[in-house]
Amino acid sequence: MGFASRCVAHAFLSVASIHRAAATGTAAGAYTDTAGLVTGGLLASGTTGHYYTASATGGGTGYTVNPVAGPYFNFTLPEPTGVVGVVAPEKPGLLGLVLRLAPALCGGNTMVGLLSESRPLAGLTLAEVLATSDLPAGVVNLISGRRAELLPWLAGHMNVNAIDAAGCTDEELAAVEKAAADSVKRVVRLSARDALSPYAVTSFMEFKTVWHPIGV
Repeated sequence: MGFASRCVAHAFLSVASIHRAAATGTAAGAYTDTAGLVTGGLLASGTTGHYYTASATGGGTGYTVNPVAGPYFNFTLPEPTGVVGVVAPEKPGLLGLVLRLAPALCGGNTMVGLLSESRPLAGLTLAEVLATSDLPAGVVNLISGRRAELLPWLAGHMNVNAIDAAGCTDEELAAVEKAAADSVKRVVRLSARDALSPYAVTSFMEFKTVWHPIGV
């Protein structure tokens, strides 16, 4: 995970630099989405989120050595879950999306994100920023549209390994869990407090433990 994490961290630093330039060069209210809510202040908040993501991604050794009472080496290695579907909160359109991208990408996953239905423009602009950054093509895929039409397909898709249901209502969450059961898909809906924790990344990772004998 070390090399991949460094690549993602570098990409997010690039994105943060682009967002910082936009935030400092945009007067409040001059850059708006369909609801008129994305201002220079929210761009600055998005930039902070990207810097946070980059710092969180760059850390970690990639594995741990576990003490065991026996002639064995015991290693635990983190691995990406795979493809993570992210349901972004309805608001704020930019910062809510950025904070949900971070855990999935820090774990080395690729992601398919459903943007805010009422405030999609900020997320679409972020997609353009990511396309011109150092993030590899196909890592982040952002979709806008009617959530009622898109969510069942995302939750039921056999190639999606986990769902971040942060932006789902209680009714939508129940439908997602039912659709995800067919493919034994992990459904994660973190509390507001846990969503900002660096340990949120572990919700979208698998941990493989390897036993290796010492000597013959």
